[in-house]
Amino acid sequence: MTTRWLTSRGLCFCAVLLLPGIARAAEQPRPVPVGLDAYRAWDQWADQKIGMRAYMRSTYDRRGGNEGADASHFLYQLADDFNVTLDLEGPGILLFSRYNHWHGSPWHYVIDGTDHLVQESSTGDPLHPAPNSTFLPLAAFPSPLNETWATTNGADLVWSPVSFERSFQMAYTRTHYGTGYYIYDQFVPGTPLSQPLRSWDESVAPDRDVLDLISRSGTDIAPKTAREASGKVNVPASGSVTAVDLKGKATIRALSFSVSRDQAPAFENLRLRVTWDGRPQPSIDVPIALFYGAGTLYNRDGREFLVKAFPANIRFTHGRIYLVCYFPMPFFRSASIQLAGAGHQVDGVAWEVRSVPLQTPTNRLAYFHATYRDIPQPTPGEDMVLLDTRDAEGAKEWSGSFVGTSFIFSHNANLETLEGDPRFFFDDSLTPQAQGTGTEEWGGGGDYWGGLNMSLPFVGHPVGARTAQVAVNDQDKIESAYRFLLADLMPFGKNAVIRLEHGGRNQSTEHYETIAYWYGLPSPSLMETDRLQIGDTAAERAHGYSSPQASAPYTISSRYEWGVDTLNGKVIYPEEQDRGRTTKGTSEFRLRLRPDNLGVLLRRKLDYSFPGQRAEVYIADKPNAEWKLAGIWYLAGSNTCVYSNPKDELGATEHNVETSNRRFRDDEFLISRALTRGRKTICVRIKFTPVNRPLFPGYPIGDRAWSEIKYTAYCFTTPKSR
Repeated sequence: MTTRWLTSRGLCFCAVLLLPGIARAAEQPRPVPVGLDAYRAWDQWADQKIGMRAYMRSTYDRRGGNEGADASHFLYQLADDFNVTLDLEGPGILLFSRYNHWHGSPWHYVIDGTDHLVQESSTGDPLHPAPNSTFLPLAAFPSPLNETWATTNGADLVWSPVSFERSFQMAYTRTHYGTGYYIYDQFVPGTPLSQPLRSWDESVAPDRDVLDLISRSGTDIAPKTAREASGKVNVPASGSVTAVDLKGKATIRALSFSVSRDQAPAFENLRLRVTWDGRPQPSIDVPIALFYGAGTLYNRDGREFLVKAFPANIRFTHGRIYLVCYFPMPFFRSASIQLAGAGHQVDGVAWEVRSVPLQTPTNRLAYFHATYRDIPQPTPGEDMVLLDTRDAEGAKEWSGSFVGTSFIFSHNANLETLEGDPRFFFDDSLTPQAQGTGTEEWGGGGDYWGGLNMSLPFVGHPVGARTAQVAVNDQDKIESAYRFLLADLMPFGKNAVIRLEHGGRNQSTEHYETIAYWYGLPSPSLMETDRLQIGDTAAERAHGYSSPQASAPYTISSRYEWGVDTLNGKVIYPEEQDRGRTTKGTSEFRLRLRPDNLGVLLRRKLDYSFPGQRAEVYIADKPNAEWKLAGIWYLAGSNTCVYSNPKDELGATEHNVETSNRRFRDDEFLISRALTRGRKTICVRIKFTPVNRPLFPGYPIGDRAWSEIKYTAYCFTTPKSR
C-alpha cells in the first residue's frame, strides 16, 4: 500500500492508494441504498444511482393555475371518504409525503391491497387541533423523521419510508384543503439494492440508529477519522484569495468557515468558489451564506442556530459565526477552494477542511455542484430555471442526482411569492417527473409558515420577518428557504432541468436568488438508442410495428403541463401538433439497444385524455420467440380530474369535474436487466388491460384506450471515467 500526502498552507493529510488487486474489488458498484439505508449510507450521497428513478406527484391544479392553492385535485374518487391522489403499480418505495396540517386525514395507505389508516392526532377534533399533534400510529412515524404542523409551522411531513411490492394507493378521507406532494422511487428490476422491497408493516418502527443520526443535525457528523487542514485568510474587497489547494484523491467530509459576528454583513455575500480536478469552471460559485442555507446572516431573535440542517448549519456563539457543510465532495486529482470579495474586506476568516481517502472508481461517483442563479426580474409567464445541466461547465450530458435547493424568494418580506410550483424534468422528458404544489411546501412549510422561522434537518425557513412593516432592517426583509434531499434524492442519467414558478401564475416580480445542489459526472448513464414515431409509415415499418386493433393515425393539438397558457393576454405556451394512434388490443414493435445495457427505460408520449391507461408489457429476444412478462405499465388518472375543496373543514365531499387542455404527457416504464442485457434489439408487446373505473361513483365510465404517439428507448449504462 502506498500513500500520497496532500498539502495545504503547511498542513497535510493523506489519501490512500490501493494496490491493484484491492482496487479491482472496489470497482464493483455498491448496491443502491434504499429506505432507511439511504440515511445510514449518507457518505454515499455522491454515488451514481443507476437504475433508480424518482418521481414527485401532487394535488396541483391540472389547468396550470393555482386553484385552491393547488389543493384537492384528485385522480378519482372511489367513495366520498376515499379520494385518490396517488395510484401506482409495480414495486417501489414512498420516501416523502407532505400535507397541509391535518387536512385530508385520515389518509389511506393501500399497500399491496391492504388498507392502512395513517392520521394525525388533530383529526378527531380538527376545529380544535391538538397543540402537540403527532402522527398515528406514532411508532411508525416518530420524530425527527416525521414532523407535524406543531413543529413545522404549517405542514405535516412524513419521511418514514413506505415500501410496496406490487402496488400503492393513497387516498384522503376528507377533502377540505386536501393538498399534498409525494416523492417515490422505482427501480429497474435487477438493480442491486441494499435491501429487498417488502410490503410496509405499520407495526415496525424506524430503526433507532437512523433516528439518532438525524437527531444529530447541527452537531459534527463528519467521520472521526477524517484528516484536517485549517487556517485563516483575509478576503479583499475585490478579487479572490485561495484558502486551500488539495492534491491527490480524497472526499471532503466537512467544509467550514467562521468569522467574527461584527463582520457578518460583509461576510454573507462573499463568493465561495470550488473547482474540482482543474476543470475549466468552478462547480461551486455561490454567495456563501445562501450556500449554507440562509439568505442572510441577520439573526433577528438571537438563535444559536440560524440553520440546523443535516448537511449544513449556521451557528452563532458569543463572538463568532460558524458555517459548516457535510455534503460528501469527492475529487480525483485536486480541489481548489477560493473566497471572492463582495465590496468590503473581511479579515481573519477561519477555514477548515476535513477529508477521507477515496478508493471508489471515478465513474461510480459524481462531483458536488452548487449552481447559483440571480434573477432580479423573472420573466412573466415563464418558470425560473434554477439549473439546466445541458449548459453546465461546457458539457451537454451529465449523470448524477439532484439533491436540493437554497433560495431567496423575496428581498421585501413578501410571502405571497410562495404559490409558485416546483417543476423538475430529467433525461429529455417533456412532462415534469416532479410537480409540486408551491414554494413553501417545497421548503417544508404550510400557510407561509405562519410568517415564522424554522430550521429542520431537511427543510427550513431560517430567515425573514413576518411582514415588511415589522422588519428591523433591509436584511430582515430577506426571505429564504431550503430543501435538502437524501433518501428522496432524484437521480438523472443524461440531464436535469430544475424549474420554479414565481407566484401561482408566474406573475411575481420579486428578486429571487437560487442555489441548486446536485452531483454530476460529465458522462451519461442513460443513452437514447431508438425512437418509434407512431403514425409515421416509414418508422412503423422499420420497427416492425403491428397493432391490428389500432385506430387510424389522428392529429392531436395540445400542450404539455408547463404552466399557464396565457398571461395578461400573451400566449406563453401555444398548442403544438403530433400524430398517434389508440388501441384496445395489442401493439408489437422492435427497438434497438446497447448490448452493455444495465436495463432499459421505455418512454411513451401519449394522449392523456384517455383515463387509467394500463397494459401488460412483454419482451422477447426476437420475432416469434417466447414472450416474457416485464410488468404492468399503468398511468392513473387523465387530464380530467375531480376537484373537491369544500369551504368548511368537515364539509361534504364535492364532485366538480375539471378537464385540462393539456393532453400531451410522457410516461416511463422500466425493463429488467435480465430481459435486455447483452441484446442489440428486443421485441416489445403492449397488451391493453382496461381499468373500467368511473371518475367518481355514478359518473359515466366513458371511452378507454391505450394511447401511443411515440416510444423512445433509453439504455442504462456505466458512465465513462473522467
